[in-house]
Amino acid sequence: MTTFTSALPAGEVLRSTINADVATASTFGSRQRSLGLGRASLLAATSEPAALRRHPHIVRFAEVEADLDLLIDRAITAIADGEPIEDEILGHYVHIASLVRAVSFREGKLLEQAVECLAKANPNVTVLTQSLKLPLVKAALEALSGNDWSCLDGVKLDCEAPAKGSYTPDLIVVNRARHTAYILDLKRSLASYGDTSRLEELKLKMMASAMVLPDWLYKNHKRMMVDTVEVAIVDGASRPSDHATGIWALSEIDDLLEIDGVAACMAELRLRFGRRVQQLLETVARKALGVVEIAVSDAASALSAKPRIALNGPTLSYEDEQAMAAQDEDDGFDDLGCFDEDQDEEPAPVRIKVGFARRPRGH
Repeated sequence: MTTFTSALPAGEVLRSTINADVATASTFGSRQRSLGLGRASLLAATSEPAALRRHPHIVRFAEVEADLDLLIDRAITAIADGEPIEDEILGHYVHIASLVRAVSFREGKLLEQAVECLAKANPNVTVLTQSLKLPLVKAALEALSGNDWSCLDGVKLDCEAPAKGSYTPDLIVVNRARHTAYILDLKRSLASYGDTSRLEELKLKMMASAMVLPDWLYKNHKRMMVDTVEVAIVDGASRPSDHATGIWALSEIDDLLEIDGVAACMAELRLRFGRRVQQLLETVARKALGVVEIAVSDAASALSAKPRIALNGPTLSYEDEQAMAAQDEDDGFDDLGCFDEDQDEEPAPVRIKVGFARRPRGH
């Protein structure tokens, strides 16, 4: 996919806010494929510094600040409104755990909504977010299991063919000018996918969906036509990317949308969202600690109200000591008759049944 630069003003160079690796150009080459892992719109002129990008459109945070702040407000409200379920282990801290779980979910949704909002800066881009249930056609899964992904270039399948389940991407971005579609899966962080097979399973579903997407778009979205489909897993934490395997950093999203400034807007969005989340967590944590302090102080007060035994206090009177000694002598522990001979006998053997758990029989 080549860079679309015809709409640039003469002599103007737009500086992107990211530093993408130009070496990825050699990975993909100039050959175009109808199906592939997500690739950047790289400049043909390799002599130009990597920090310089030319895209026909640009967005600045000041222009979308109100819209993005509204998205943040809605996400924070949804997080705060959650009602945690009582937990005996977490106790007073259950609200904190509930917030952390809600943050993980809401951040992913926030990223999706922000990308949809910022993509409007490019009139050639359409972002699909609703009813994106793509069938996992059996033929696509079988083709992927027996062939390398690069060998399936140009293979497009009927979306109504027999399928094994479905896959719902976070976003489908369609560049109508290029007749290119991107299947995007946005993750707040890929750190939890490092040592598991879930990432490979996700890629398999995305690639199988890519083989039916052209037919699916044509039949379900007003005859929308594309001849190139690419998949990309976008890491919100912007760790090192690997375009050859479909992993993209959020800081490189300018090249997917062909809009300069999107990455900067997303970085500011996450920064502001993070501040709001930390303020919310701090408030809830202070409340939890306040409850614990009150409980501890109440327990201390209860202990102070009980009579204490003065180990080094005044001694008992002679009469009291004699009475206590008499009780100790009569407790019966020195009576050897308390041990019966029957107790030394081994218990009779009992037949024990073992097996798999079954429903108890009716009485």
